[in-house]
Amino acid sequence: MCRWLAYTGSPVTLDELLDKPANSLVVQSLHSRLGAEPTNGDGFGVGWYDEHSATPGLFRSIEPAWSDRNLRELAAHVRSGTVFAHVRATSGSAVQQTNCHPFRHDGWLFMHNGFVDGFASIKRDLQLAVDPSLFPHIEGTTDSETLFHLALTLGLQDDPPSAVAAAIGLVEDTGQRHGVTYPVQGTVAVTDGRRLWAFRYSSEGRSRSLFRNRDVAVLRHQYPDNPVLHDLSDDTRIVVSEPLGDLRGAWLEVPESSCLVVDGGEEEILPFAPTVPVAA
Repeated sequence: MCRWLAYTGSPVTLDELLDKPANSLVVQSLHSRLGAEPTNGDGFGVGWYDEHSATPGLFRSIEPAWSDRNLRELAAHVRSGTVFAHVRATSGSAVQQTNCHPFRHDGWLFMHNGFVDGFASIKRDLQLAVDPSLFPHIEGTTDSETLFHLALTLGLQDDPPSAVAAAIGLVEDTGQRHGVTYPVQGTVAVTDGRRLWAFRYSSEGRSRSLFRNRDVAVLRHQYPDNPVLHDLSDDTRIVVSEPLGDLRGAWLEVPESSCLVVDGGEEEILPFAPTVPVAA
């Protein structure tokens, strides 16, 4: 459906992540190796945090990432230690800026690769479950943005794993009551600018691909002559829909039905399962 990248570590220019790797996100927008579709040309977005504001910067466009000159200009100059980036292949919703990921609310960013099956038939029920104070902030028409606002409603800002579990549980419960066998598919990433949570889950148990980098210090020891590794800090963590390169041993698959938590260079993988909110 889509491809995405989440980065935390020492500040880098955006082009170091989006354009320079051999299998960069820009390359994946045109020639994805592991995606459901090889081409992800229905827009893109990038969000980043810096010292100027607690609210992350956000740039989204309906242009294909591989041909957007403004993205190249921006990426060569913006530096950040926390970056979310996403290239989109629509599953049916309109190609418009408000449908491009990442989505932002206050100091939070959210992005998704996958879909809510039968979304048209359950959209009304799901959006009625969104807190009334949050509902006006839904600007687009995607299932992903509705999922984000359900998670916000269910406590994302206090406990992201529990909130995402409840949001997905609500979607599954609603979908199955409408006859949808496998309502949820995909990977999700959430950050508050300091911590990162990445989820891999599908109702069917066959989720979209997701990888994380092996510890940089270990890789630097294994490949002492690789200059790229010497430019990365030891606390660098990159979570991606598919590996950015072919360096053997550099990428580890995030397990099915799990939540990866990254906090200051430390990481933990927890089991993940949806929970149906009591109100449902």
